[in-house]
Amino acid sequence: MRDLPPAARGFVLSAVLAALACAAPALTDPATPWPAVALLAALYTGFELVKLCPLPGGRVPEGIGSFLPVVLAAVFLLPPAAAALVALPGGLAAAVVQRPATVRRVWHGAQQAIGAWAAGQVFRLLDGPAALGGGSSAGSGYPAWPADFPYAMLPATAAATAFCLVVTALDGGILAAAERRPAATVLHGLAAGSLAPHCVHGLVGLMMAVMWRSPYGVPAALLVLLPMYVSCWVFAQYQRERAAHQATIRALVQAVDIKDRYTRGHSERVGQASTMIARELGMAEERLEVVRIAGILHDVGKLGVPTRLLRKDGPLTPQERRIIELHPEYGHEMVRGIGFLGEARSAILHHHERVDGTGYPYGLTGEQIPVLARVVAVADAFDAMTSTRSYSRARPVPTALAELERCAGAQFDPAMVRALTDAIGRHGWHPVVTSDDDLQVISSAAGGPAGGPAGSPDVAVEPAAPRGQGSRPGAGPGPGPSRGSVPGSGSGSGRGVPAGRRAGAGPSGAGGPFPPARGGR
Repeated sequence: MRDLPPAARGFVLSAVLAALACAAPALTDPATPWPAVALLAALYTGFELVKLCPLPGGRVPEGIGSFLPVVLAAVFLLPPAAAALVALPGGLAAAVVQRPATVRRVWHGAQQAIGAWAAGQVFRLLDGPAALGGGSSAGSGYPAWPADFPYAMLPATAAATAFCLVVTALDGGILAAAERRPAATVLHGLAAGSLAPHCVHGLVGLMMAVMWRSPYGVPAALLVLLPMYVSCWVFAQYQRERAAHQATIRALVQAVDIKDRYTRGHSERVGQASTMIARELGMAEERLEVVRIAGILHDVGKLGVPTRLLRKDGPLTPQERRIIELHPEYGHEMVRGIGFLGEARSAILHHHERVDGTGYPYGLTGEQIPVLARVVAVADAFDAMTSTRSYSRARPVPTALAELERCAGAQFDPAMVRALTDAIGRHGWHPVVTSDDDLQVISSAAGGPAGGPAGSPDVAVEPAAPRGQGSRPGAGPGPGPSRGSVPGSGSGSGRGVPAGRRAGAGPSGAGGPFPPARGGR
Protein backbone atom coordinates (compact mmCIF):
# COMPACT_ATOMS: atom_id res chain seq x y z
CA MET A 1 0.00 0.00 0.00
CA ARG A 2 2.88 2.36 0.68
CA ASP A 3 3.81 2.28 -2.99
CA LEU A 4 0.39 3.63 -4.00
CA PRO A 5 -0.45 7.32 -4.17
CA PRO A 6 -2.62 8.55 -1.27
CA ALA A 7 -5.69 8.85 -3.52
CA ALA A 8 -5.30 5.24 -4.68
CA ARG A 9 -4.84 4.00 -1.10
CA GLY A 10 -8.01 5.77 -0.07
CA PHE A 11 -9.88 4.33 -3.04
CA VAL A 12 -8.79 0.76 -2.20
CA LEU A 13 -9.72 1.14 1.47
CA SER A 14 -13.12 2.55 0.54
CA ALA A 15 -13.75 -0.39 -1.80
CA VAL A 16 -12.79 -2.90 0.91
CA LEU A 17 -15.12 -1.29 3.43
CA ALA A 18 -17.92 -1.21 0.87
CA ALA A 19 -17.39 -4.92 0.09
CA LEU A 20 -17.54 -5.83 3.76
CA ALA A 21 -20.72 -3.82 4.14
CA CYS A 22 -22.24 -5.66 1.16
CA ALA A 23 -21.37 -9.14 2.45
CA ALA A 24 -21.87 -8.66 6.21
CA PRO A 25 -25.69 -8.99 6.26
CA ALA A 26 -25.37 -12.58 5.00
CA LEU A 27 -23.48 -13.52 8.18
CA THR A 28 -26.37 -12.55 10.44
CA ASP A 29 -29.31 -13.44 8.21
CA PRO A 30 -30.83 -16.78 9.31
CA ALA A 31 -32.26 -17.24 5.80
CA THR A 32 -28.81 -17.42 4.20
CA PRO A 33 -28.55 -20.78 2.36
CA TRP A 34 -25.11 -21.73 3.67
CA PRO A 35 -24.75 -25.05 1.76
CA ALA A 36 -25.30 -23.24 -1.56
CA VAL A 37 -22.99 -20.38 -0.52
CA ALA A 38 -20.24 -22.79 0.47
CA LEU A 39 -20.53 -24.88 -2.69
CA LEU A 40 -20.54 -21.91 -5.07
CA ALA A 41 -17.71 -20.17 -3.20
CA ALA A 42 -15.66 -23.37 -3.31
CA LEU A 43 -16.29 -23.76 -7.04
CA TYR A 44 -15.29 -20.19 -7.82
CA THR A 45 -12.20 -20.34 -5.60
CA GLY A 46 -11.24 -23.72 -7.00
CA PHE A 47 -11.37 -22.51 -10.59
CA GLU A 48 -9.15 -19.56 -9.67
CA LEU A 49 -6.66 -21.77 -7.83
CA VAL A 50 -6.47 -24.39 -10.59
CA LYS A 51 -4.85 -21.77 -12.83
CA LEU A 52 -1.93 -21.71 -10.42
CA CYS A 53 -1.44 -25.48 -10.29
CA PRO A 54 0.17 -27.76 -12.91
CA LEU A 55 -2.29 -29.93 -14.81
CA PRO A 56 -1.60 -33.07 -16.89
CA GLY A 57 -1.82 -30.98 -20.04
CA GLY A 58 0.12 -28.07 -18.59
CA ARG A 59 -1.04 -24.93 -16.84
CA VAL A 60 -4.34 -23.32 -17.63
CA PRO A 61 -3.62 -20.72 -20.31
CA GLU A 62 -3.23 -17.17 -19.11
CA GLY A 63 -6.11 -14.94 -20.06
CA ILE A 64 -8.77 -17.51 -19.21
CA GLY A 65 -10.06 -14.92 -16.77
CA SER A 66 -12.19 -15.21 -13.67
CA PHE A 67 -14.85 -17.89 -13.83
CA LEU A 68 -17.59 -15.30 -13.67
CA PRO A 69 -20.51 -17.58 -14.65
CA VAL A 70 -20.26 -19.16 -11.18
CA VAL A 71 -20.44 -15.72 -9.54
CA LEU A 72 -23.38 -14.72 -11.72
CA ALA A 73 -25.13 -18.01 -10.96
CA ALA A 74 -24.76 -17.07 -7.28
CA VAL A 75 -26.30 -13.68 -8.10
CA PHE A 76 -29.33 -15.43 -9.60
CA LEU A 77 -29.68 -18.08 -6.88
CA LEU A 78 -28.85 -16.22 -3.66
CA PRO A 79 -29.67 -12.97 -1.90
CA PRO A 80 -27.34 -10.08 -2.83
CA ALA A 81 -25.33 -10.24 0.40
CA ALA A 82 -24.77 -13.99 0.02
CA ALA A 83 -23.70 -13.51 -3.62
CA ALA A 84 -21.14 -10.95 -2.45
CA LEU A 85 -19.88 -13.49 0.08
CA VAL A 86 -19.45 -16.08 -2.70
CA ALA A 87 -17.34 -13.67 -4.78
CA LEU A 88 -14.93 -12.71 -1.99
CA PRO A 89 -12.72 -15.83 -1.63
CA GLY A 90 -12.44 -16.36 -5.40
CA GLY A 91 -11.38 -12.75 -5.86
CA LEU A 92 -8.77 -13.11 -3.13
CA ALA A 93 -7.43 -16.27 -4.79
CA ALA A 94 -7.10 -14.71 -8.25
CA ALA A 95 -3.71 -14.97 -9.95
CA VAL A 96 -1.68 -11.77 -9.72
CA VAL A 97 1.31 -10.93 -11.91
CA GLN A 98 2.21 -7.41 -10.85
CA ARG A 99 3.14 -6.16 -7.41
CA PRO A 100 1.97 -5.46 -4.77
CA ALA A 101 0.28 -8.87 -4.99
CA THR A 102 -1.54 -8.76 -1.66
CA VAL A 103 -3.08 -5.38 -2.32
CA ARG A 104 -4.15 -6.46 -5.79
CA ARG A 105 -5.81 -9.60 -4.46
CA VAL A 106 -7.66 -7.67 -1.79
CA TRP A 107 -8.75 -5.13 -4.38
CA HIS A 108 -9.94 -7.85 -6.75
CA GLY A 109 -11.94 -9.58 -4.00
CA ALA A 110 -13.59 -6.32 -2.94
CA GLN A 111 -14.34 -5.41 -6.55
CA GLN A 112 -15.99 -8.78 -7.24
CA ALA A 113 -18.05 -8.63 -4.04
CA ILE A 114 -19.38 -5.12 -4.76
CA GLY A 115 -20.19 -6.10 -8.35
CA ALA A 116 -22.04 -9.25 -7.23
CA TRP A 117 -24.06 -7.32 -4.65
CA ALA A 118 -25.07 -4.65 -7.18
CA ALA A 119 -26.00 -7.30 -9.77
CA GLY A 120 -28.10 -9.11 -7.17
CA GLN A 121 -29.99 -5.93 -6.36
CA VAL A 122 -30.76 -5.33 -10.04
CA PHE A 123 -31.86 -8.96 -10.50
CA ARG A 124 -34.33 -8.69 -7.64
CA LEU A 125 -35.54 -5.26 -8.69
CA LEU A 126 -36.64 -6.79 -12.01
CA ASP A 127 -38.34 -9.72 -10.23
CA GLY A 128 -35.70 -12.15 -11.47
CA PRO A 129 -36.18 -14.79 -8.72
CA ALA A 130 -39.85 -15.22 -9.61
CA ALA A 131 -39.00 -15.53 -13.31
CA LEU A 132 -36.30 -18.06 -12.52
CA GLY A 133 -38.73 -20.29 -10.61
CA GLY A 134 -37.82 -23.09 -8.22
CA GLY A 135 -38.74 -26.70 -7.73
CA SER A 136 -39.22 -28.62 -4.53
CA SER A 137 -35.59 -29.74 -4.60
CA ALA A 138 -34.48 -26.16 -4.26
CA GLY A 139 -36.74 -25.52 -1.28
CA SER A 140 -36.85 -21.89 -2.27
CA GLY A 141 -40.55 -21.15 -2.05
CA TYR A 142 -40.47 -19.57 -5.54
CA PRO A 143 -43.01 -20.54 -8.22
CA ALA A 144 -42.63 -24.01 -9.62
CA TRP A 145 -40.10 -24.89 -12.29
CA PRO A 146 -39.68 -24.40 -15.24
CA ALA A 147 -38.42 -20.84 -15.42
CA ASP A 148 -40.36 -18.12 -17.18
CA PHE A 149 -38.56 -17.88 -20.54
CA PRO A 150 -37.81 -15.68 -22.33
CA TYR A 151 -38.61 -13.09 -19.62
CA ALA A 152 -35.98 -14.58 -17.27
CA MET A 153 -33.30 -13.49 -19.73
CA LEU A 154 -34.15 -9.81 -19.18
CA PRO A 155 -33.27 -9.60 -15.46
CA ALA A 156 -30.30 -11.89 -16.01
CA THR A 157 -28.87 -9.71 -18.77
CA ALA A 158 -29.53 -6.56 -16.74
CA ALA A 159 -27.76 -8.08 -13.72
CA ALA A 160 -24.74 -9.07 -15.82
CA THR A 161 -24.64 -5.57 -17.28
CA ALA A 162 -24.78 -4.05 -13.81
CA PHE A 163 -21.94 -6.31 -12.67
CA CYS A 164 -19.86 -5.21 -15.69
CA LEU A 165 -20.56 -1.51 -15.15
CA VAL A 166 -19.73 -1.61 -11.44
CA VAL A 167 -16.50 -3.54 -11.97
CA THR A 168 -15.55 -1.23 -14.84
CA ALA A 169 -16.28 1.87 -12.78
CA LEU A 170 -14.10 0.56 -9.94
CA ASP A 171 -11.29 -0.26 -12.36
CA GLY A 172 -11.56 3.17 -13.93
CA GLY A 173 -11.51 4.82 -10.53
CA ILE A 174 -8.39 3.03 -9.32
CA LEU A 175 -6.56 3.71 -12.59
CA ALA A 176 -7.50 7.37 -12.45
CA ALA A 177 -6.38 7.58 -8.81
CA ALA A 178 -3.17 5.56 -9.17
CA GLU A 179 -2.00 6.66 -12.61
CA ARG A 180 -3.85 9.97 -12.95
CA ARG A 181 -5.41 8.97 -16.24
CA PRO A 182 -8.51 10.84 -17.45
CA ALA A 183 -11.43 8.96 -15.91
CA ALA A 184 -13.71 9.33 -18.94
CA THR A 185 -11.09 7.90 -21.30
CA VAL A 186 -10.34 4.98 -19.00
CA LEU A 187 -14.01 4.09 -18.49
CA HIS A 188 -14.79 4.25 -22.21
CA GLY A 189 -11.88 1.95 -23.05
CA LEU A 190 -12.71 -0.57 -20.33
CA ALA A 191 -16.46 -0.72 -20.94
CA ALA A 192 -16.13 -1.05 -24.72
CA GLY A 193 -14.32 -4.38 -24.49
CA SER A 194 -15.97 -5.96 -21.45
CA LEU A 195 -19.74 -5.51 -21.78
CA ALA A 196 -20.33 -8.27 -24.36
CA PRO A 197 -18.24 -10.93 -22.51
CA HIS A 198 -20.06 -10.17 -19.25
CA CYS A 199 -23.45 -10.56 -20.94
CA VAL A 200 -22.37 -13.93 -22.34
CA HIS A 201 -21.17 -15.00 -18.88
CA GLY A 202 -24.51 -13.89 -17.50
CA LEU A 203 -26.45 -16.12 -19.86
CA VAL A 204 -24.24 -19.09 -18.98
CA GLY A 205 -24.73 -18.36 -15.29
CA LEU A 206 -28.48 -18.20 -15.91
CA MET A 207 -28.35 -21.66 -17.50
CA MET A 208 -26.54 -22.99 -14.43
CA ALA A 209 -29.08 -21.36 -12.10
CA VAL A 210 -32.03 -22.79 -14.05
CA MET A 211 -30.58 -26.30 -13.85
CA TRP A 212 -29.86 -25.78 -10.15
CA ARG A 213 -33.55 -25.05 -9.46
CA SER A 214 -34.83 -27.72 -11.81
CA PRO A 215 -36.07 -31.09 -10.57
CA TYR A 216 -32.61 -32.46 -11.45
CA GLY A 217 -31.01 -30.22 -8.81
CA VAL A 218 -27.38 -29.40 -8.10
CA PRO A 219 -25.74 -32.30 -10.03
CA ALA A 220 -27.32 -31.08 -13.27
CA ALA A 221 -26.12 -27.55 -12.55
CA LEU A 222 -22.58 -28.78 -12.01
CA LEU A 223 -22.63 -30.56 -15.39
CA VAL A 224 -23.01 -27.14 -17.00
CA LEU A 225 -19.53 -26.28 -15.75
CA LEU A 226 -17.76 -28.75 -18.05
CA PRO A 227 -18.76 -27.21 -21.42
CA MET A 228 -18.41 -23.79 -19.78
CA TYR A 229 -14.83 -24.52 -18.76
CA VAL A 230 -14.02 -25.96 -22.20
CA SER A 231 -15.40 -22.84 -23.89
CA CYS A 232 -13.27 -20.64 -21.61
CA TRP A 233 -10.21 -22.74 -22.42
CA VAL A 234 -10.89 -22.49 -26.16
CA PHE A 235 -11.29 -18.74 -25.86
CA ALA A 236 -8.01 -18.51 -23.95
CA GLN A 237 -6.28 -20.53 -26.67
CA TYR A 238 -7.68 -18.15 -29.27
CA GLN A 239 -6.38 -15.20 -27.30
CA ARG A 240 -2.96 -16.83 -27.04
CA GLU A 241 -2.88 -17.50 -30.79
CA ARG A 242 -3.93 -13.93 -31.51
CA ALA A 243 -1.20 -12.63 -29.21
CA ALA A 244 1.33 -14.80 -31.06
CA HIS A 245 0.16 -13.34 -34.38
CA GLN A 246 0.58 -9.81 -33.08
CA ALA A 247 4.02 -10.66 -31.72
CA THR A 248 5.04 -12.03 -35.13
CA ILE A 249 3.91 -8.84 -36.84
CA ARG A 250 5.69 -6.64 -34.29
CA ALA A 251 8.90 -8.61 -34.70
CA LEU A 252 8.84 -8.20 -38.48
CA VAL A 253 8.14 -4.48 -38.27
CA GLN A 254 10.86 -3.94 -35.67
CA ALA A 255 13.35 -5.78 -37.86
CA VAL A 256 12.55 -3.44 -40.76
CA ASP A 257 12.79 -0.39 -38.50
CA ILE A 258 16.17 -1.48 -37.20
CA LYS A 259 17.51 -2.05 -40.70
CA ASP A 260 16.20 1.21 -42.14
CA ARG A 261 16.23 3.64 -39.25
CA TYR A 262 14.62 6.42 -41.30
CA THR A 263 11.29 4.58 -41.60
CA ARG A 264 10.58 3.92 -37.94
CA GLY A 265 6.87 4.32 -37.29
CA HIS A 266 5.98 4.48 -40.97
CA SER A 267 4.54 0.96 -41.10
CA GLU A 268 2.11 1.55 -38.25
CA ARG A 269 0.93 4.79 -39.78
CA VAL A 270 0.35 3.16 -43.16
CA GLY A 271 -1.67 0.48 -41.36
CA GLN A 272 -3.71 3.20 -39.68
CA ALA A 273 -4.40 5.08 -42.92
CA SER A 274 -5.22 1.83 -44.74
CA THR A 275 -7.79 0.99 -42.07
CA MET A 276 -9.38 4.42 -42.44
CA ILE A 277 -9.72 3.89 -46.20
CA ALA A 278 -11.15 0.38 -45.79
CA ARG A 279 -13.67 1.52 -43.19
CA GLU A 280 -14.78 4.38 -45.44
CA LEU A 281 -15.29 1.89 -48.26
CA GLY A 282 -17.57 -0.15 -45.99
CA MET A 283 -15.41 -3.25 -45.72
CA ALA A 284 -16.50 -5.83 -43.15
CA GLU A 285 -14.97 -5.64 -39.67
CA GLU A 286 -13.05 -8.89 -40.05
CA ARG A 287 -11.44 -7.56 -43.22
CA LEU A 288 -10.33 -4.33 -41.53
CA GLU A 289 -7.77 -6.25 -39.50
CA VAL A 290 -6.39 -7.83 -42.69
CA VAL A 291 -6.09 -4.37 -44.25
CA ARG A 292 -4.30 -3.05 -41.16
CA ILE A 293 -1.82 -5.93 -41.21
CA ALA A 294 -1.23 -5.42 -44.95
CA GLY A 295 -0.39 -1.78 -44.32
CA ILE A 296 1.91 -2.59 -41.44
CA LEU A 297 3.84 -5.30 -43.31
CA HIS A 298 3.91 -3.76 -46.78
CA ASP A 299 7.64 -3.03 -46.55
CA VAL A 300 8.81 -6.22 -44.88
CA GLY A 301 10.69 -7.13 -48.09
CA LYS A 302 13.24 -4.43 -47.28
CA LEU A 303 14.81 -7.04 -45.01
CA GLY A 304 16.10 -8.64 -48.22
CA VAL A 305 17.60 -5.40 -49.56
CA PRO A 306 21.24 -4.66 -48.72
CA THR A 307 21.47 -2.14 -45.89
CA ARG A 308 24.04 -0.10 -47.79
CA LEU A 309 21.40 0.68 -50.43
CA LEU A 310 18.76 1.65 -47.91
CA ARG A 311 21.17 4.04 -46.20
CA LYS A 312 23.09 5.23 -49.22
CA ASP A 313 23.80 8.96 -49.46
CA GLY A 314 23.38 10.13 -53.01
CA PRO A 315 21.56 8.95 -56.12
CA LEU A 316 21.05 5.27 -56.83
CA THR A 317 22.44 3.65 -59.93
CA PRO A 318 20.07 1.85 -62.32
CA GLN A 319 21.34 -1.47 -60.99
CA GLU A 320 20.73 -0.41 -57.39
CA ARG A 321 17.23 0.71 -58.28
CA ARG A 322 16.47 -2.66 -59.84
CA ILE A 323 17.64 -4.37 -56.65
CA ILE A 324 15.37 -2.26 -54.44
CA GLU A 325 12.46 -2.83 -56.82
CA LEU A 326 12.61 -6.49 -55.78
CA HIS A 327 11.48 -5.73 -52.22
CA PRO A 328 7.76 -6.46 -52.82
CA GLU A 329 8.67 -9.91 -54.11
CA TYR A 330 11.07 -10.45 -51.22
CA GLY A 331 8.31 -9.51 -48.81
CA HIS A 332 5.81 -11.85 -50.43
CA GLU A 333 8.25 -14.74 -50.22
CA MET A 334 8.99 -13.98 -46.56
CA VAL A 335 5.35 -14.12 -45.48
CA ARG A 336 3.86 -16.64 -47.88
CA GLY A 337 4.15 -19.40 -45.28
CA ILE A 338 2.37 -17.39 -42.57
CA GLY A 339 -1.17 -18.65 -42.95
CA PHE A 340 -3.02 -16.05 -40.89
CA LEU A 341 -1.89 -13.19 -43.17
CA GLY A 342 -4.21 -14.38 -45.92
CA GLU A 343 -5.13 -11.60 -48.36
CA ALA A 344 -2.51 -9.29 -46.86
CA ARG A 345 0.16 -11.13 -48.86
CA SER A 346 -1.22 -9.83 -52.15
CA ALA A 347 -1.02 -6.25 -50.88
CA ILE A 348 2.62 -6.75 -49.91
CA LEU A 349 3.40 -8.00 -53.40
CA HIS A 350 1.45 -5.42 -55.42
CA HIS A 351 1.44 -2.16 -53.42
CA HIS A 352 3.75 -0.50 -56.01
CA GLU A 353 1.57 -1.31 -59.01
CA ARG A 354 -0.03 1.68 -60.77
CA VAL A 355 -3.49 1.73 -62.27
CA ASP A 356 -2.00 2.86 -65.61
CA GLY A 357 0.20 -0.26 -65.73
CA THR A 358 3.60 1.41 -65.27
CA GLY A 359 4.17 0.13 -61.74
CA TYR A 360 6.07 -2.89 -60.49
CA PRO A 361 6.73 -5.77 -60.06
CA TYR A 362 4.29 -7.03 -62.73
CA GLY A 363 2.86 -3.92 -64.37
CA LEU A 364 -0.75 -4.75 -63.50
CA THR A 365 -3.46 -2.28 -64.50
CA GLY A 366 -6.74 -1.11 -62.95
CA GLU A 367 -8.86 -3.89 -61.53
CA GLN A 368 -6.05 -6.39 -62.04
CA ILE A 369 -4.40 -4.90 -58.96
CA PRO A 370 -5.81 -6.46 -55.76
CA VAL A 371 -8.11 -4.17 -53.77
CA LEU A 372 -5.93 -4.25 -50.67
CA ALA A 373 -2.86 -3.32 -52.71
CA ARG A 374 -4.68 -0.27 -54.09
CA VAL A 375 -5.65 0.72 -50.54
CA VAL A 376 -2.11 0.37 -49.22
CA ALA A 377 -0.63 2.27 -52.19
CA VAL A 378 -2.66 5.37 -51.35
CA ALA A 379 -2.02 5.09 -47.60
CA ASP A 380 1.71 4.56 -48.24
CA ALA A 381 1.98 7.63 -50.46
CA PHE A 382 -0.02 9.78 -48.07
CA ASP A 383 2.21 8.93 -45.12
CA ALA A 384 5.35 9.59 -47.13
CA MET A 385 4.16 13.06 -48.07
CA THR A 386 3.07 13.98 -44.54
CA SER A 387 6.20 12.71 -42.77
CA THR A 388 9.25 14.72 -41.82
CA ARG A 389 12.50 13.21 -43.05
CA SER A 390 16.14 14.01 -42.64
CA TYR A 391 16.11 15.65 -46.06
CA SER A 392 12.60 17.10 -46.27
CA ARG A 393 9.91 18.56 -44.11
CA ALA A 394 6.39 17.22 -43.78
CA ARG A 395 3.73 18.67 -46.03
CA PRO A 396 0.31 19.81 -44.88
CA VAL A 397 -2.38 17.16 -45.06
CA PRO A 398 -4.67 19.13 -47.44
CA THR A 399 -1.85 19.53 -49.96
CA ALA A 400 -0.92 15.86 -49.71
CA LEU A 401 -4.52 14.93 -50.43
CA ALA A 402 -4.55 17.31 -53.38
CA GLU A 403 -1.46 15.58 -54.77
CA LEU A 404 -3.15 12.21 -54.44
CA GLU A 405 -6.24 13.49 -56.24
CA ARG A 406 -4.06 14.92 -59.01
CA CYS A 407 -2.57 11.48 -59.62
CA ALA A 408 -5.85 9.57 -59.23
CA GLY A 409 -6.68 7.56 -62.31
CA ALA A 410 -3.08 7.25 -63.44
CA GLN A 411 -1.14 6.24 -60.38
CA PHE A 412 -3.84 5.60 -57.77
CA ASP A 413 -7.34 4.19 -57.73
CA PRO A 414 -9.67 7.24 -57.56
CA ALA A 415 -12.05 5.41 -55.23
CA MET A 416 -9.28 4.85 -52.67
CA VAL A 417 -8.18 8.48 -52.86
CA ARG A 418 -11.75 9.68 -52.33
CA ALA A 419 -12.17 7.32 -49.40
CA LEU A 420 -9.04 8.65 -47.68
CA THR A 421 -10.07 12.26 -48.35
CA ASP A 422 -13.54 11.67 -46.94
CA ALA A 423 -12.24 9.77 -43.90
CA ILE A 424 -9.74 12.48 -43.01
CA GLY A 425 -12.33 15.17 -43.62
CA ARG A 426 -14.65 13.45 -41.17
CA HIS A 427 -12.21 12.25 -38.51
CA GLY A 428 -8.99 14.19 -39.11
CA TRP A 429 -5.53 12.65 -39.31
CA HIS A 430 -4.09 11.69 -35.95
CA PRO A 431 -1.06 9.51 -36.68
CA VAL A 432 -0.08 6.86 -34.20
CA VAL A 433 3.01 7.41 -32.06
CA THR A 434 5.26 4.39 -31.80
CA SER A 435 8.39 5.76 -30.21
CA ASP A 436 9.05 8.02 -27.25
CA ASP A 437 12.68 8.60 -28.15
CA ASP A 438 12.33 11.01 -31.03
CA LEU A 439 8.89 12.51 -30.56
CA GLN A 440 8.21 15.85 -32.11
CA VAL A 441 5.04 17.83 -31.93
CA ILE A 442 2.40 16.49 -34.29
CA SER A 443 0.98 19.50 -35.99
CA SER A 444 -2.67 19.84 -36.73
CA ALA A 445 -4.09 18.60 -39.98
CA ALA A 446 -4.52 22.12 -41.21
CA GLY A 447 -1.06 23.34 -40.38
CA GLY A 448 2.48 22.06 -40.04
CA PRO A 449 5.78 23.03 -41.54
CA ALA A 450 5.94 24.44 -44.97
CA GLY A 451 6.39 22.14 -47.90
CA GLY A 452 9.72 20.45 -48.29
CA PRO A 453 12.32 20.94 -50.96
CA ALA A 454 11.50 20.50 -54.56
CA GLY A 455 11.92 16.96 -55.72
CA SER A 456 12.38 15.59 -52.21
CA PRO A 457 12.35 11.83 -52.21
CA ASP A 458 9.17 10.10 -51.18
CA VAL A 459 6.96 13.10 -51.59
CA ALA A 460 6.94 14.28 -55.17
CA VAL A 461 4.08 12.95 -57.22
CA GLU A 462 4.97 13.25 -60.83
CA PRO A 463 4.67 11.23 -64.01
CA ALA A 464 6.58 8.01 -63.84
CA ALA A 465 10.18 8.03 -64.85
CA PRO A 466 11.56 5.33 -67.13
CA ARG A 467 12.33 2.19 -65.24
CA GLY A 468 15.87 1.80 -64.01
CA GLN A 469 16.69 5.46 -64.51
CA GLY A 470 19.50 6.58 -62.29
CA SER A 471 17.96 9.81 -61.10
CA ARG A 472 16.83 10.21 -57.53
CA PRO A 473 14.16 7.58 -57.19
CA GLY A 474 12.09 9.60 -54.81
CA ALA A 475 11.59 12.38 -57.27
CA GLY A 476 8.65 10.82 -58.97
CA PRO A 477 5.98 8.26 -58.42
CA GLY A 478 7.22 5.89 -61.03
CA PRO A 479 8.18 2.33 -60.43
CA GLY A 480 11.62 3.25 -59.19
CA PRO A 481 11.99 2.49 -55.52
CA SER A 482 12.26 5.41 -53.24
CA ARG A 483 13.36 5.91 -49.74
CA GLY A 484 9.87 5.70 -48.72
CA SER A 485 6.56 5.38 -50.06
CA VAL A 486 6.27 8.23 -52.36
CA PRO A 487 3.26 7.86 -54.36
CA GLY A 488 4.28 5.13 -56.56
CA SER A 489 7.89 5.67 -56.31
CA GLY A 490 9.73 3.80 -53.79
CA SER A 491 9.95 1.01 -51.46
CA GLY A 492 6.72 2.15 -50.01
CA SER A 493 8.20 2.68 -46.71
CA GLY A 494 8.66 6.39 -46.28
CA ARG A 495 12.01 7.05 -44.87
CA GLY A 496 10.37 8.85 -42.04
CA VAL A 497 11.35 9.73 -38.60
CA PRO A 498 9.54 8.03 -35.79
CA ALA A 499 5.85 8.15 -35.61
CA GLY A 500 5.31 11.47 -33.98
CA ARG A 501 7.24 13.39 -36.59
CA ARG A 502 4.40 14.27 -38.68
CA ALA A 503 2.88 17.47 -39.64
CA GLY A 504 0.97 18.30 -42.46
CA ALA A 505 1.53 19.00 -46.06
CA GLY A 506 2.74 21.01 -48.97
CA PRO A 507 2.79 20.58 -52.62
CA SER A 508 5.55 18.48 -53.91
CA GLY A 509 8.17 20.73 -55.22
CA ALA A 510 7.45 23.62 -52.86
CA GLY A 511 9.82 24.93 -50.35
CA GLY A 512 13.13 25.85 -51.88
CA PRO A 513 16.35 24.22 -52.96
CA PHE A 514 16.92 20.52 -52.73
CA PRO A 515 18.98 19.50 -49.69
CA PRO A 516 22.18 17.47 -49.84
CA ALA A 517 21.54 14.35 -51.87
CA ARG A 518 20.33 11.32 -49.98
CA GLY A 519 19.33 8.65 -52.40
CA GLY A 520 15.73 7.62 -52.06
CA ARG A 521 14.75 4.02 -51.64
